Amino acid sequence: MELKEILESIVFSAQKPMSIGELRTILRDTPEKLPDEKHTREFAKPTARAVEKVLEELVVEHDNANRSYRLACVGGNWQFVTKPDYAPWLQVLVGAKPRPPKLSQPALETLAIIAYRQPITRAEIEQIRGVAVDGVVATLTERELIEIKGEADAPGRPKIYGTTQFFLENFGLKNLDELPAADELRRIEVELATVSNTEDEDQSQLNFDSESQDEEDDEEDDEEE
Repeated sequence: MELKEILESIVFSAQKPMSIGELRTILRDTPEKLPDEKHTREFAKPTARAVEKVLEELVVEHDNANRSYRLACVGGNWQFVTKPDYAPWLQVLVGAKPRPPKLSQPALETLAIIAYRQPITRAEIEQIRGVAVDGVVATLTERELIEIKGEADAPGRPKIYGTTQFFLENFGLKNLDELPAADELRRIEVELATVSNTEDEDQSQLNFDSESQDEEDDEEDDEEE
């Protein structure tokens, strides 16, 4: 018996997606709850990396076997999922669930900004998009794709937004590191929401190079004129 087979059996039998932490807890608790099962002790304390490595090996093995299902990690949780090719038969088996309406283009653009720039305030989103986003933010919140992550350290304490666990699950992402590259979106500079006065603004720019500082100073002069 190997760790790979044990983890495969747990994930296969679980009634929900399993995180690496949950899998390690089961491995750790089994010898304590079933002391007569002596062979369980040697698998009680694997590292998180060891568990992840074994799961990644299982992904490759199941993909190579070309079965109707595969092992997937979505939002940091592992589960067996059926391949899309078999969806028609499964819909008849379990019933087709009504799909939520597709996101509009403005909603997708706003969601992308939040995903890549989070945590971010509504005002900062509007600086990037150039339009008001109140309605779009409300829609994304209702769809549980984004949520309030806290408040910015700025006058009025504006709310800051970020994506949710459901966002990762909805788009089939293991984590935010799997987002496609979007260097242009990340390069767009916005006025920091945490800036409350000139002194704070000067302090916030200490990490920028002199060229960036000169460009921002020119923009401020143009606004005053």
